[in-house]
Amino acid sequence: MTTTGKPPRRTKAEQREETLAQILDAAEYLFGQRGLYGVTLKDVALLANVHTSLLHYYFADKKAMFDAVFARRAGVTAERRSVALDDYMAGRSDPPTVEGVLRAYLDTDLDLYMTGGEGWRNYAALGAQVAMAPEWGAKLFDTHFDPVVLKMIGLLKQALPDCPEEDIFWGYHFVTGALVNTLARTGRIDVLSSGLCRSDDFSAIKARMARFLAFGFEGVCQDRAAERNRATT
Repeated sequence: MTTTGKPPRRTKAEQREETLAQILDAAEYLFGQRGLYGVTLKDVALLANVHTSLLHYYFADKKAMFDAVFARRAGVTAERRSVALDDYMAGRSDPPTVEGVLRAYLDTDLDLYMTGGEGWRNYAALGAQVAMAPEWGAKLFDTHFDPVVLKMIGLLKQALPDCPEEDIFWGYHFVTGALVNTLARTGRIDVLSSGLCRSDDFSAIKARMARFLAFGFEGVCQDRAAERNRATT
C-alpha cells in the first residue's frame, strides 16, 4: 500500500467549521477589547482575513455575531461550575461551607482563564464587557448562567441557614462585582501596588478571592443575627 504523504482533504463542512471558528476568535478578541459598539463587521473581517460578505452568511447582524461569540464558551463554563458544585456536595453528610461553595464556583472558572489559553483570556475580557451592559448584557447572563447561579445560591442558603435570604443575594451581587473586576484585567491594581500585584495573576486571585468573599458573607450574616437578637431583648 502506498501513500502520497498529503494530508486528507477537508470536507466542506469541516472548512465551514474552521472558518466560523476563525471568525468567532477574531470577534471575541475585538469585542473583549472594545465592546459591542466599538467593533464593526469590517473590523472582524479584516482580523479574521475573510470578506465582509462572508460574515452575513453566518450571522444576521453584528449583535447576532456577538451573541454567538458569548454563547460559545458560556455553556462550557456554566457546565463546569455546575459539575464542580455537584462534586463538592457529593457524599457530604455535613452542610456545605461558604468558602467551599465559593471555591467550587469561582476556582473552576479561574482555572479556565489560567490554563485555557489566549481564547479564554479574551473571553474573560468579553465577559466583563457583557456584565457592564445593563440591559442586553443582563439578558445574556440570565440566559446562560441563571441555573448555575441559583444552584450556588441554594448551597449558600444551606451553608448559612439562619441568614436572611436578601443577604445571600446581596452577597452574590458582591461576588459578581469582584469576579467582573478580575476578568476585566484593567491593570489598575498593577499601578496602585507599583507592580506588587498584577491584574492578570489569576493564581494569586484564586488563592485569595473565595476566602475573602466567604468572610464577607459570614460577617454580614453574623451582624444581622446580632441585630435580631438585640431587637428581641
